[in-house]
Amino acid sequence: MTSTPSTPSLPVPQDAPLPAPLPAPLDAVAVVESIADLVGENYVFPDAAEQLADLLRRRNADGRYRSLDVEELADAVTADLRSVNGDLHLALKYHAVPVPPERGAAVLAAMRRDFDASLGGVPRVELLDGGVAVLEIGPKMFPLDWAAQPLAAALSLVAPARALVLDLRRNTGGDPDTVAFVCGYLLDRRTHLNTLLSRQGAVAEQSWTPPFVPGARFGGSKPLYVLTSGNTFSAGEELAYDLQQLGRAEIVGEATRGGAHPREGWTVHPHLELSVPVARALNPVSGTNWEGTGVRPDVPCDPSTALDRALALAVARLA
Repeated sequence: MTSTPSTPSLPVPQDAPLPAPLPAPLDAVAVVESIADLVGENYVFPDAAEQLADLLRRRNADGRYRSLDVEELADAVTADLRSVNGDLHLALKYHAVPVPPERGAAVLAAMRRDFDASLGGVPRVELLDGGVAVLEIGPKMFPLDWAAQPLAAALSLVAPARALVLDLRRNTGGDPDTVAFVCGYLLDRRTHLNTLLSRQGAVAEQSWTPPFVPGARFGGSKPLYVLTSGNTFSAGEELAYDLQQLGRAEIVGEATRGGAHPREGWTVHPHLELSVPVARALNPVSGTNWEGTGVRPDVPCDPSTALDRALALAVARLA
């Protein structure tokens, strides 16, 4: 009896790429049911929360979501979540990279990648002719424990300028604490910026500028212009709105998107994060906020020309 020699196994190169992980299975019915529970229990407006939860459960029972893949489910549920009152912070977000299961971890993981790619959220600091400085903050108002150092450095650097243009045209939101930190450099004294009301209508939190900021302040008297666009959203809008309501800055550009409700996130699938507003903002000057309306510019213009328009205003004022 003869034996067949076995085929020798080939060595695997040390730098060979690992096989791509298999996508996580999707049970759309179970995911939507969990979303309905979370929205019903946490959305800041109880009546709308009940309507939305009922809507999701009805459409789930009708098989609306059963055959959708992960990205399609994110789009369909987001459209349904926004169908009652148009709240742009209500969303089911698809993440191509699997996200951690902890509450709020999905958005932080995505923001960390943006933070590392944007010089800590300060992609542009420049001094132009006539002593006018331009400072861009974006693409996010990153968490303050990340962003305090680069923001303090940039804001201290522009402090001696005769006028400042703050560019928020690409800023799509983030941390309200970071908004208060930035305002601390642009005002002369501790100032009440915002009050957050809970689902029950009680005061959940107040936002004030810090009593101390590291480095030099630009201060509360020199000309300040804030650039906005239709992409400016959430905490980016809050910074523009707070400064406008205080009479501290002129807003130049386009009306912003109109999202004023602070949100929290829940991972409901390895590639899906549910975003739900859990409070509403109340400005102490206006008695309202920018939800649904956006921040209306003092000087309306196309966002592509907003910087030139603000520079012309600054030069004329300084002259």
